[in-house]
Amino acid sequence: MRKGELTRQAVVDIAIRMARYSGLSGLTIGSLAAAADMSKSGVYAHFKSKEALQLACMERYSEQFSEEVFRPALGKPRGITRLQALVEQWMAWYAHPGGCLYLAAAAEFDDLPGPLHDRMVAEQRLMLDSLARIASTAVAEGELPEDTDVFQVAQEVFGILLSYNWMSRILSYPDAADRAWAAFHRLIDSHSS
Repeated sequence: MRKGELTRQAVVDIAIRMARYSGLSGLTIGSLAAAADMSKSGVYAHFKSKEALQLACMERYSEQFSEEVFRPALGKPRGITRLQALVEQWMAWYAHPGGCLYLAAAAEFDDLPGPLHDRMVAEQRLMLDSLARIASTAVAEGELPEDTDVFQVAQEVFGILLSYNWMSRILSYPDAADRAWAAFHRLIDSHSS
């Protein structure tokens, strides 16, 4: 990478850390410039607008999510083991300080038309489709019946993860992980029998 690209990526990483606490709407060129120890014009030169900055954050966040959640899970054997590894990595992802930018973006942009809404929806669909593809490997491996609705499994796993995030981060329930795993195993067992 060239120096300009490295600087841009470093600024985006700082912006993501900030947005985990304030949401993407809370980002400003000025606050980011102060956090990155740059001038406003220096930050502006990389992004040209707040929306471009927000989109860059969403793109980089997606890359980070793939690197920390999906890639490690895809290294596991196909089937239930891979799906379980994905849930484990995803739960660890939710433990990052400041919360999940995906969830913040969903709350911020669910009713606002435009590129940020469209990007948020595309990311959510990609996550559900990825969960369904991983569930389909459990069908292919004979761990789930051939008639399993893999998108239903994906939606239920996603629901378990969202519930886990709420119970652990918002409500600080100490047994949130145990309850999430109990729900996951009940889900798998219900499709296996």
